[in-house]
Amino acid sequence: MQAEGILIFMRHESACAPSPQSTGSYFITMGLLQERMSKYREPQKYIEAGVYPYFREIDSHQDTEVTMSGKKVLMFGSNSYMGLTYDKRICEAAIKAIEKYGTGCAGSRFLNGTLDLHIQLEKELAAFVGKDEALVYSTGFTVNSGVVSCLTGRNDYIIGDDRNHASIVDGRRLSFSQFFHYKHNDMEDLEHQLMRCNPESLKLIVIDGLFSMEGDLAKLPEIIELKKKYNATVMVDEAHGLGVFGDHGRGVCSHFGVTEDVDLIMGTFSKSLASIGGFIAADSDTINWLRHNSRTYIFSASNTPAATAAALEALHILQQEPERQENLWKITNYALEQFQQAGFEIGDTESPIIPLYVRDAFKTFEVTKKAFDKGVFVNSVVPPACAPQDTLIRVALMSTHTKEQVDRCVAILVDVFKELGLLK
Repeated sequence: MQAEGILIFMRHESACAPSPQSTGSYFITMGLLQERMSKYREPQKYIEAGVYPYFREIDSHQDTEVTMSGKKVLMFGSNSYMGLTYDKRICEAAIKAIEKYGTGCAGSRFLNGTLDLHIQLEKELAAFVGKDEALVYSTGFTVNSGVVSCLTGRNDYIIGDDRNHASIVDGRRLSFSQFFHYKHNDMEDLEHQLMRCNPESLKLIVIDGLFSMEGDLAKLPEIIELKKKYNATVMVDEAHGLGVFGDHGRGVCSHFGVTEDVDLIMGTFSKSLASIGGFIAADSDTINWLRHNSRTYIFSASNTPAATAAALEALHILQQEPERQENLWKITNYALEQFQQAGFEIGDTESPIIPLYVRDAFKTFEVTKKAFDKGVFVNSVVPPACAPQDTLIRVALMSTHTKEQVDRCVAILVDVFKELGLLK
C-alpha cells in the first residue's frame, strides 16, 4: 500500500511512470500533502489586510523598551517578569559557561550530555520549590509533554482544566490514559470528573498555577481538598508563577501554602529566569521514574551550558533581590487600577498578566497593529490559545516597568479601543 501524499512523477503524454531510459518532457504533480497545505490561507488573509501580528522582528535586547525595524516601542508583550534578560551578571555567567564547556553538550542527559552545572541547577531548583529532586529539560514544553505522557497507564486517568497550556494538552494526547477535562476553575465540575474515575486507578490532576492568557490563578487549596478526598495526584505548572508569586518567587504553590500537598511542580526558565529550558520537581522515586522513562528527557539534547548557567544565576538573583518581586507587584497593582478605571474588560486576572477582552479576532489584530503604530507592543490572543468568543489583547508587566510607561500604554490603548468602537 502506497503512503498517502507521495509525489507522483508522470510523462506529459501518459499516466504511466517512465522507465529510467525514457526521454521527453516531465512534470511533477502536486502531492496530497502540498495540495492540502495549499488550502491553508488563514494567515494570508490577515497579512493582506495589513494586520498580521506575529513573528515581528526585534533587533535589540528584551527590555521595557525595544527596537523593531529601527523604531523604539514600549514592550508590554514579554514574559520577562523580573526584567532580567539583559542583566550583566546573567550574561557574564552564560559567557563563562561557554568558555568552560563550549556551546553545546553534543548529546542527551542520558548518555554524554550531563554537566556538573546541570546537577547543581537541579539541586538548587529542588530546594527552591521545596521538593526532593528535580530534572532539567531543554524546554518547558518538553517538560509537560514528556512528564504528563508517561506518569499514568492505560487504566488510569488524566484530568485537566480546559484552559491548560498546549504543552499539557499535548502531553495527555501522548498518554494512553483516559482523559477528562473540567470547566475552567469549576471545582464542582472537577469533582464530577473525579467521581467518574475508578477509585483504584491513578488520577492525575494537571493544572496551570497561573493561567498564561487570562492571568487568573488555579484554585489550588480547593483542588488539594479534592485530591485528598479522591486519593488523586496533583501536578502544577508554575511556568508563569515562578518569580511572581510566593516567598521569594517560589510560585503559586508557595503562595497558597500547599507545596507539600502538590506532588509535582513544573517550571520554565524562559520567563522569570531569563533563559531557556524547564524542570520538573517531585519526590525522589517519581524523579527516578522520569529520569529513565520520560522520552523528551532521554531523547533530547541537553540544555546548553550557557542557558543552564543563565538560569542558575537568575535563580540566585531572584532569591537575593526580593525587591524585584516587590516592584513587579507595585507596578502590577498600579496597572490593574488604571485599566479598570479606563473601562477595559479584564476578567478575573490577579497577576501581571492583564487580558483586555476584544471578542473578535480581526479587531484583536487591528488593536495590535494600531497600538504598535502608536508605539506599544502587545500580543494578540486568538484560538487555539483561547476560545473564539474570548479573543483578547495580552498585556504583560515587568518589574522594571515605570508608572510613566504604564500611563503611556493605557492612554494609547484607550485611543485605539475607542477608535475601533471597543470602549465607550
